[in-house]
Amino acid sequence: MGVIRKMYSMISNPEEKPEELALDALFKEFYDRLVYFSLQLVRDQAQAQDIAQDAFIKYWQERDFVLANKVAVKNYLYSTVRHASLNVIRHSKVVDDYLLQQGTNEPEEHSIMDAIISSEVIAELHAAIDALPENYRVVSVMSYLEGKKNQEIADELGISINTIKKQKYRALELLKVSLSPELFGVVLLLDTVSF
Repeated sequence: MGVIRKMYSMISNPEEKPEELALDALFKEFYDRLVYFSLQLVRDQAQAQDIAQDAFIKYWQERDFVLANKVAVKNYLYSTVRHASLNVIRHSKVVDDYLLQQGTNEPEEHSIMDAIISSEVIAELHAAIDALPENYRVVSVMSYLEGKKNQEIADELGISINTIKKQKYRALELLKVSLSPELFGVVLLLDTVSF
């Protein structure tokens, strides 16, 4: 999270301003999503992290030219990450590998939209799972996000498989209330073991 330090060093007054707090909140909300989005395009974790951090620096430098609402800032950040990611693809060895795999010079527009949508869905799923009580959250992460079977989870946590099944069932009940029907359907698709 060196980007926050870089941006703070760009500010002359060492006292925390309200806009710094807002920047910190934006960074916490969108950084992981932007890294995931860029990663789907450049296929390199470190490069995706750099691109996402650079997007926040660019936003900070040009914030006076971006409408002061969350949707405009979000669009600006995604657009900046998209352009930077495509530039990396065009100007690096990744182009050759990508051409061999995909047969095109750069991702098509629909695949870019798919990447944005999937990063938003993943972020919402993570947020819903993070809001679960501790025992349900641990089991849900291991099952739905890590793809582990009930027996593997039971062995790893040292509890019975029936307890795992009950906790997954209760977690699903809580997720059903907090997620839209479409997102809840995604969770059900992630669950490879029936109760």
